[in-house]
Amino acid sequence: MMSGIVWLQKTDPPQALPATARALREPNGLLAVGGALTPEWLIHAYRRGVFPWFSSGQPILWWAPDPRAVLVPAEFRIARSLARSIRKRGFETRIDTAFEAVIDACAGPRRGIAGTWITGEMRDAYLVLHQRGLAHSIEAWRDECLVGGLYGVALGRAFFGESMFTRAPDASKVALARLVQECLRLDVPLIDCQLPSPHLASLGSRELPRVDFESRLADLVDADARLWRG
Repeated sequence: MMSGIVWLQKTDPPQALPATARALREPNGLLAVGGALTPEWLIHAYRRGVFPWFSSGQPILWWAPDPRAVLVPAEFRIARSLARSIRKRGFETRIDTAFEAVIDACAGPRRGIAGTWITGEMRDAYLVLHQRGLAHSIEAWRDECLVGGLYGVALGRAFFGESMFTRAPDASKVALARLVQECLRLDVPLIDCQLPSPHLASLGSRELPRVDFESRLADLVDADARLWRG
């Protein structure tokens, strides 16, 4: 699996990440191993269309899959059941009021999945990005209880989704609908969903060849890195 992969040291600069054209086809998008999860590394990686994803006990793994799943906010599909949930099920959405609770919920146990890729090291890294105003949570509340949400990274006019969770039917979708609403309001035309899935496709996501994704990204991440205000 690791044949031909670039191994990075913690002391290497973020610019040591190789060109995404060197990513493996199998497993799809594996680009490099090692490096660090400092804000500098993460910001540089996201600007390049690269993200970290690894399980507990593994070294840091950097990915740039091809194709890339994206959601264009204007193409978000709201099914009738979701529209009813938004109107009638008593959800309230908030932004950045419980980032730590959201990331902890995303790291929690899930049916049929052993372990988590949101390790303590990963958690700490995104908390620092949140403190710097670059990582954000979108939360679904009901009766003052946090019942769903998602978090990700905002750079310029792009939002990079990381993970979501739900404790009530449609709660994570309600949070996603609020994210879409905010992206439309702020003229953020691209939400990175990383890997394709039938669930995301049902909500309107589509796949872009990696070269097209990176081309679009280059025009968006050069914008004001603090566009997202919450």
